[in-house]
Amino acid sequence: MKKIYIGNLPWSATEAELTEMFTKFGSVTSATILTDRETGRSRGFGFLEMSEGEDADKAIQALDGTDMGGRALRVNEAEQRERGGRR
Repeated sequence: MKKIYIGNLPWSATEAELTEMFTKFGSVTSATILTDRETGRSRGFGFLEMSEGEDADKAIQALDGTDMGGRALRVNEAEQRERGGRR
């Protein structure tokens, strides 16, 4: 399983749209767009998990820089976050 970071999302993007976009490359296990805790509005980025690392690599190569809602997406492998971050 491989986790992918998707940045520069249009505010109107949905998790269903992300899943549909990435399913062309393989099986998507989850898609999450992060939202602001206070306003509920999209923060403009999200994460997606694909079951096969090879499929994820293909999706990253194909979709990085592509247009979604007038914005060029930033797509790359998500970096592992260390526990105990900001509080």
